[in-house]
Amino acid sequence: MNEVSVNTIYIQKINSTGSFGLEDQVAVEEPLEIQLEYSSSTGRLKKSIAVTMRTPGDDENLAVGFLFTEGIIISSNQIKSIYHSIADNNIVIVRLHENVIPDLKHSTRNFYTTSSCGVCGKASIEAVKVNINFNNQNDSLQIAATTLTQLPAALHDRQKMFQSTGGLHASALFNLDGEFICLKEDVGRHNALDKLIGQALMNNQLPLHNHILLLSGRASFELIQKSAMAGIRIVAAVGAPSSLAVELANEAGITLAGFLNNNRFNLYSGFSRIKTQQFITHDALQD
Repeated sequence: MNEVSVNTIYIQKINSTGSFGLEDQVAVEEPLEIQLEYSSSTGRLKKSIAVTMRTPGDDENLAVGFLFTEGIIISSNQIKSIYHSIADNNIVIVRLHENVIPDLKHSTRNFYTTSSCGVCGKASIEAVKVNINFNNQNDSLQIAATTLTQLPAALHDRQKMFQSTGGLHASALFNLDGEFICLKEDVGRHNALDKLIGQALMNNQLPLHNHILLLSGRASFELIQKSAMAGIRIVAAVGAPSSLAVELANEAGITLAGFLNNNRFNLYSGFSRIKTQQFITHDALQD
């Protein structure tokens, strides 16, 4: 399926010298409805689980990642098939195997999410705190601070759609040596992460214990919740974290870094996993 993620439009560009017309590129934003087909005591059911505003592309991974990070499914083995509706290409249906019962007790909101905030509309904060499958509390994982500071440049080099539109968020996965693995982009920051986690789930790569997640913007509560669900131990963000994100990172045993650039960052939790001495000494010499 050929999915269009970027549109070319005609605009008027205005600056201090005047105005002129030219073509520009904007990120596509369209609704995606996620439907679930599953067994129940009364037979097979098909239920609309969520509508999210997303950039088309990786819709199957987005749907699976959403269902997993919301605690509705727990394994790719539960999935029989994933397909777009013939009637509407903006509907993705996830069909579960016979006798697989999804956990819908946390879906008390009538899942409508926007591209800017996946948490908005939840019935209560407790509906966000689904059971985390992977425990991150006890490990001896450590990485160098310089490994983190090299990541933003690696992300920028690979954000093709962002470079053409300036309007997309990204979630990128790296190994513990800072080597690039995978990148997903979307108008919604939570969609980009769901696409990343959905792909990992379908490739049987979870938990992502030995990986670093880099977020192109801020670190919200929901992004940390999704990270915890996928077993990610280290999350770095180019922007700021929220207070709830820091609280959940501490509870889930996640190392959370914010305001990351090529020579500095803030650590908000999981301090012992980051080796800073060599980095601090080098930085002091530079000054």
